[in-house]
Amino acid sequence: MTATVKPQSERARVLREFWFYFSENRGAVIGLAVFLALIFVAIFAPLLAPHDPIQQYRDFLLAPPSWQEGGASQFLLGTDAVGRDVLSRLIFGARQSLIIGCVVVFIALVGGIILGLVAGFFGGWVDTVIMRVMDVILAFPSLLLALVMVAILGPGLMNAMIAIAIVLQPHFARLTRAAVMAEKNKEYVMAARVAGAGRFRLMVRTILPNCMGPLIVQGTLSFSNAVLDAAALGFLGMGAQPPIPEWGTMLAEAREFILSAWWVVTFPGLAILITVLAINLVGDGLRDALDPKLKRS
Repeated sequence: MTATVKPQSERARVLREFWFYFSENRGAVIGLAVFLALIFVAIFAPLLAPHDPIQQYRDFLLAPPSWQEGGASQFLLGTDAVGRDVLSRLIFGARQSLIIGCVVVFIALVGGIILGLVAGFFGGWVDTVIMRVMDVILAFPSLLLALVMVAILGPGLMNAMIAIAIVLQPHFARLTRAAVMAEKNKEYVMAARVAGAGRFRLMVRTILPNCMGPLIVQGTLSFSNAVLDAAALGFLGMGAQPPIPEWGTMLAEAREFILSAWWVVTFPGLAILITVLAINLVGDGLRDALDPKLKRS
């Protein structure tokens, strides 16, 4: 009974300490609130959206927001060039952004951890080969490399997510490698090795859990990069394809109406801005809470 209560109380203490340092960063708390609101909107998009995001109302082409002269009350943020409700497309676009961020971070994180673990643990020529490949990927501008890869794979949301994940993977690999090299010669790893732990167990069960702090922070920041890069690819016509309600695609469809219909460009742009800013603020808070060097006494 005592052995069960003690780990639970220790876990509660760790969570309280984490929240204390995280909440010290007011921007991170605001960013977390905005991000949780985004998750809520994405999950309940069919209930929150007033209209079908791909339904066209041909009598309301480029209708301005409801508060502007000539606006219609049933279209709060107006309509686009083919009569689709902007607000509904923004709401469903939040779901696309979350899917993009989760898939990209998962692929990049898993691939980067595997490569970083192998490179940092074995060293030698294995480390050299893996890191030189990562350096080659990092030598190219991320958006340009993703654009080239999507051009090879073919336009589409899934291909765009794969390309962005490959582009972001070197950051996770380098972080994992550095953390593994710092941990693998410590006493607890030596003790596990002497106790008979195999290489796989040493890497996955012994070393990796102590390397997760910087990887969590990098994952958060990569989430915002994924949303931004996916929007950029969508704007260039290489990401999500119409009529999928994705914020970058909405900007691409609206660029010829920048001067005549400000709302079809402004609201998708604000959605991208607010989402990326909120996630970056959460990443800063996680860095403050997980990095012992940044914790204030």
